[in-house]
Amino acid sequence: MKKFVFDLDGTITKIETLPLLAGELGLKEEMKLLTDLTLSGKIPFANSFKLRYLVLRNIPLKKIQDVMASVELDEEIAAFIKEHKKNCAVVTGNLDCWIEPLTAKLGCESFSSTSELDENNVPVLKKILDKGEAVRELKKTCDKVIAVGESFNDVPMFEESDVAIAYGGVHKPVSTAISISNYVVFDGGALCRLLKML
Repeated sequence: MKKFVFDLDGTITKIETLPLLAGELGLKEEMKLLTDLTLSGKIPFANSFKLRYLVLRNIPLKKIQDVMASVELDEEIAAFIKEHKKNCAVVTGNLDCWIEPLTAKLGCESFSSTSELDENNVPVLKKILDKGEAVRELKKTCDKVIAVGESFNDVPMFEESDVAIAYGGVHKPVSTAISISNYVVFDGGALCRLLKML
């Protein structure tokens, strides 16, 4: 069995979700800068995510989930995942309870940074996802992993996968991801056609 593994933000979604959420606090541009620096590998993902989590945890969880529910997905990629949900997984550093509305829409397996809710229904960050570790876990139950992503944070996922696809639907893929990819694709429809051939 093969598994198609997708990054979430900027791959399945048409935007980066954390700057969108930060707009609720009037900090969209600041969060965008931090996110861009992280995507390009200038700030380690774990350090950046801890900081971004500390900012965004001030937004009520229900509001976060309402905003996430309205996030636009790439229609063709989302349709591919729904059609092949048993063979697909989302692997994202984003927080499990924040992305629930998106993973529920897609209906496939997902790996994410984990949290538990405190007595005030505020998520407490427990563990930041290592994308390479997630792929190693998936390889225990499948023969081949095909990974799709675009940022520096996707490099560990690419290194552990059998096939890596740098996808530039929203952002140009970072050079490190491109350098270790088997394919580079810039359109959702072209990506899905490639996935069906693989």
